[in-house]
Amino acid sequence: MTDLKEAIAFAQAAEARWPRSMHMPDGQFVMTYDSGERPPDNEVLGPVAPRGGASGIVYQGGRLLAEWGDTARADMTFSVAKSFLSLLAGLALGDGLIRSLDDKVAAYALDDGFQSEQNKDITWRHLLTQTSEWQGTLFGKEDRIDHNRVVGLAVAEAPKGTRRALRKPGSFYEYNDVRVNRLSLSLLQVFKEPLPAVLRRRIMDPIGASSGWRWDGYRNSTVTIDGKPMVSVPGGGHWGGGIVISARDLALVGLLVARGGRWNSRQILPEGWTDELVKPCAVAPFYGLLWWLNTDRRQFAAASERSYFALGWGSHIVWIDPDHDLMTVLRWIDRKQAAGFVERLLAAIAK
Repeated sequence: MTDLKEAIAFAQAAEARWPRSMHMPDGQFVMTYDSGERPPDNEVLGPVAPRGGASGIVYQGGRLLAEWGDTARADMTFSVAKSFLSLLAGLALGDGLIRSLDDKVAAYALDDGFQSEQNKDITWRHLLTQTSEWQGTLFGKEDRIDHNRVVGLAVAEAPKGTRRALRKPGSFYEYNDVRVNRLSLSLLQVFKEPLPAVLRRRIMDPIGASSGWRWDGYRNSTVTIDGKPMVSVPGGGHWGGGIVISARDLALVGLLVARGGRWNSRQILPEGWTDELVKPCAVAPFYGLLWWLNTDRRQFAAASERSYFALGWGSHIVWIDPDHDLMTVLRWIDRKQAAGFVERLLAAIAK
């Protein structure tokens, strides 16, 4: 398919401009540099791995359609980890560790992080839709660092990191990594087991993922649960750490979600959970449960409106398009040019 080869060539030519070392000439981590953060907000707490080149995989109808680049290389994925957290939240709900997404997190008596007047009414759903407005400091990072952060379709009223008045939980959407890390810690507390271990045992091993992926925490994110030290892992690589994984393993996870959480004859994710992931948030209809939606085709105009995505800075994209039975992974593509690949791929498969 000549047109498919042209789409792949486009993706390879549109490689992200981030330095392979992941550090700017002055030594600053490219993620915090890109975010415009200054000391002390830009302090890196977790490992940073040099990156590989552009790569990708396309499946249609469960069949491998295309593959390019070093798809076996494990690289940082940044906020794709958020979408992994949503899968773990589904397991917690299915296990009865979380009774309802609309339960107040404070009712679980995990710690004092939800006892304040601002935080006491926060629910699990609020955390999963980034509408919690949680206030506090976690692992040395204050929620204020990501106030007024512009990601995707959000519009900021002031420069990122500018403190703003907080709203009622559930009434305002803000992309905030401190709050996502708070969700991760809360999930660790209900599982009482490190999240990477839960992910490996319950999802990655059953779908045949490699042993080469990892989920790094911070140097200061070890907590004690039932007398045992456990590392709380972040929902991204904003300050280092996060999920380091290959395109091939990402593709397996994408296929699992695209198949409704079922792998061969085994239901890995709770029945119906993948439908829950893509229900639009009331105050942010472009967002589900830590998965991005294509509402009004505002993410990618060429993709079907039912498309949904795990997205990570850099850019890392897991694109599921039910209307075309497509599951696509893109690694290290310039985000501004990703739409061009989407258009070319869809044109290629239409012929």
